This record gives sequence, C-alpha cells and structure tokens, in this order.
Amino acid sequence: MRYILGFLSGALGLLAGWSGLAALVIGLAGPDRDGGLAMGAFFNIGPIGGVVGFVAGVLLFIKLGLVSQAPSSDAERSDTAPASTRTRVSPIFASVVLLLAAGLAWWGWYELIRSPYLTHGYMTLQLQFRLPPGMALPPEPTDAHIVVEEGQQYVDVPLGRSWHGTDGDRRVILASTSLSRKTSRRFVRLELPGVAEQSWQLDLPSDPDPTSGYSPWRLPSGGSAPKIEMNFSLSADR
Repeated sequence: MRYILGFLSGALGLLAGWSGLAALVIGLAGPDRDGGLAMGAFFNIGPIGGVVGFVAGVLLFIKLGLVSQAPSSDAERSDTAPASTRTRVSPIFASVVLLLAAGLAWWGWYELIRSPYLTHGYMTLQLQFRLPPGMALPPEPTDAHIVVEEGQQYVDVPLGRSWHGTDGDRRVILASTSLSRKTSRRFVRLELPGVAEQSWQLDLPSDPDPTSGYSPWRLPSGGSAPKIEMNFSLSADR
C-alpha cells in the first residue's frame, strides 16, 4: 500500500509541478495571440516542473506520509524484543492523496472520456425574433439585449450588421451565436426597450444534431405582452 501511495503522491506532484511551472511562464510572458507561447511553455518547460514535482511528492510522502510507531507494551516488557521503532502510513496523508487522486480521475473522465462538449463541436445557433404587427425595431442594435443560457453558462449575443429583416409586414431581429456543451437546459432571453424580458426554452436534446431547417415559431413562456415569437436553426461544421 505504501508503494501505491508513494507513487500517487509523486504523480500528483508531477501534475502540480508541470502545470504550475507552465502557468507561471505563461503569466510572466504576458498575452499570447497565436498560442505558440502556451504550447512551448506546456510541452518544453512544463516537464522540468513535472520532474521536480514528482521528486517533491515522493519526498513529502517519505517525510509526512510515513510516521513512526512506538513498540507495543508487550515488546517493551520483553527483554529480547528489539528496541527499534516501526513506520506506518499516516491515515491523514493517505486520505488527502486518495481524495486528490480520485478528484483528478473524475475530472479526467469528465473532460476526456465523457466530454461535456458537443459531439459535433461548436454548433451555430441561428435565432429569429418576429415582432408583433405594428411594432418597430429598436433604434440601435445595441438596444436589443439577447442572452443564451446553456447549462450554467450565460452568453450575451451581440447583433451583427445584418441584424434585422422582414416577414410580411412584421419586423424580425436576426442573431447568431454558438453552442458547445452537452446540457438539457437551454434558454433564450430577449429584452427590448420598453418591453419586459421574454424567454424561450430550446427543445433540443443534450447532445443535439443539426436541424433540417428553422423550427416553428413559438411564443415566449409567461404572460408578458407584447408577444414576440422566436424560432431557431442549428448547424455544425462537421
């Protein structure tokens, strides 16, 4: 057991030293536009910190993970019993190492195996908001506040140059954003000047496929007025 704990302690030190030194180099170097600095720091400099961290983890296990155990009372009474003490693994240190290792294993499973990201990668969500008859567009695109909620993430959706259109005699606000994470909770929220916030739930599976076209127009949840209708489409690059 002590060999397993010693290896785990060293492995945790390796991960901490590798990532810590790489993060320090990136932080000291400043902004990195093309990502080359981050790659170099992680793969070229990070291993140095990994070696140091592994050695430090093993030494910490020897220093703190192994504690002396006093002889038993029977051995103290025996004239022939050896006077040397034995060592055992510290339960506190072992618990900390096992908890950290379990946490890293769960994180690796979540990020690398289960993957919280969509199978199709980043997917483009096209949104259309159809205003009621006679309702005018906001004066400026910045007056329309659109938020897409994806799980626990909230994304403000800015409007581009072609941010409006028409559907018959009704005005339509056009917006586009990205979806990236697997979740069953997705909402779209729209707030216009003089109009209370309105929201719609996207009826998509947690790991959706691209849609064949735009969904039917749907009214917002709740009893706010005027009623603005919304529909959407979802596409992927791969």
